[in-house]
Amino acid sequence: MVSLLTLNLGAPSLAHARLQLPRLAARGEDVLVLTDTSAGEGSTWLAAQFSAAGYAVTNPVPAPGERGVMIISKLAVTADALGTELDYLPARATAVVVETTAGPLRIAGACLPPRDATAVTTERKQRWIAAFEQALARTDSERHLLLLSTLRVIEPGHEPAHRGEFAPFEYDFYSGLTTRHHLDDLYRCEHPDRVEHSWTQRRQIRNGYRYDHAHGSPSLTQQLLECFYDHSTRHPGADQPALSNHSGLCVHLEMTAIAPLRMSDPLTVAASAHAETTLL
Repeated sequence: MVSLLTLNLGAPSLAHARLQLPRLAARGEDVLVLTDTSAGEGSTWLAAQFSAAGYAVTNPVPAPGERGVMIISKLAVTADALGTELDYLPARATAVVVETTAGPLRIAGACLPPRDATAVTTERKQRWIAAFEQALARTDSERHLLLLSTLRVIEPGHEPAHRGEFAPFEYDFYSGLTTRHHLDDLYRCEHPDRVEHSWTQRRQIRNGYRYDHAHGSPSLTQQLLECFYDHSTRHPGADQPALSNHSGLCVHLEMTAIAPLRMSDPLTVAASAHAETTLL
């Protein structure tokens, strides 16, 4: 089995990243696709700890004030062209390839820009969506593709409807992932009628949004074992804050990775680095 988790990291400060590391390192998934990373110290520090521990880390650094995607893998990866084909806010998507017994698996992460009611942020989001769809089309192939994302759009028929919050172009993007790019919503494949949310505004627990998604090529739906939300990421641990204000989304695929990596414990790496810094 190949297992993956996508989670909105929330552009952590260095202090928050130090608290996130134990819970991220304890995850059992083969691949973590972390959205809403930043060029700040927190995201950079997390990438460095996992990289030093032997994980394969793909972390295109966003411009200052921007957000991006980081992929942390226990499996050997090669670069996928999707990341380099995106020519607008390119750090908001990245992709790698993992070799499996079912053939190469393309794993892509994406993090859409947010918007408010202003024309500037609306145009920015529209422009990114257009650029991303072009990159998807230009890199289309026969390989399995798994897209894990914080879309910041909701599906038509979402409960609650959140009427007036989303524009037609946002619903069209969600639907177009299936109709234009032939990527199925894997959560809906498993749970066609379930009402579940991955993010809620404070004090509005019953008024949430399903913002975090997994889409896969038709060949992947045949390999899909499970796709489910892990709401524990929104709950504080023992003496620890919540890992994120988003629920994680887990995907389990019926295939086996060909090249697992040999890694050490990122916590040990971080502790050693801290000790050396203290001695200096």
